[in-house]
Amino acid sequence: MKKLLLTCLILATTLFAEQTTLKTGCILSQEGTVSVGWKAYKTAAKLGVGGVFDDVTYTAAQKEGKNFKEILVGSSVLINTNSVNSKNEGRDKKLVASFFKLLGAETITAKIIDIKATSPKNERPRKGIITTSIMMNGISKDIPMKYTYNKGLMQAEGFIDLFDFQASRALSSINKACFDLHKGKTWNDVAINFSLNIKADLCNTSISNATTMH
Repeated sequence: MKKLLLTCLILATTLFAEQTTLKTGCILSQEGTVSVGWKAYKTAAKLGVGGVFDDVTYTAAQKEGKNFKEILVGSSVLINTNSVNSKNEGRDKKLVASFFKLLGAETITAKIIDIKATSPKNERPRKGIITTSIMMNGISKDIPMKYTYNKGLMQAEGFIDLFDFQASRALSSINKACFDLHKGKTWNDVAINFSLNIKADLCNTSISNATTMH
């Protein structure tokens, strides 16, 4: 009888532990800062010119959580456009004076409003869509960005149309300032990207291959 009771107790404890693991899965935590980048295009051949913003203030929705939605949805960034860095000082000065200064403010804000996984549950790297609300030139637009998550690094990329933000005057201005270098053509679509480190702890192997990371 005692042996039977002991066996039942062990089984109950094991089941409780398994249920706790299933509910908990991984503990995800955001680490460090967020890198925000861009790539604009010039000439009829659509040559890309890229860079980053050095002054970005990131506010996380939560530092830790059980899934991407908990820690990312609601997170926001404040970008100082004067900090644009294309590794060319002359170009950066033109971008500030002939493009960003013509927008309604010296900052761009963005907020993550949704995230959905698109990859199969056991596929690596993890893939999905992050929807980001971007405010620029006094106009807000929801922009879908494809993300990948692999080995603790999340990277997302999407595209904006400057005409959607009524930035045609700023586009014409930078095209004029860089007319010869751009051969008279500056494109209105701009690639945007961000990356951040997300650490996964206490992951059960079967759970980390399932939906808890979405």
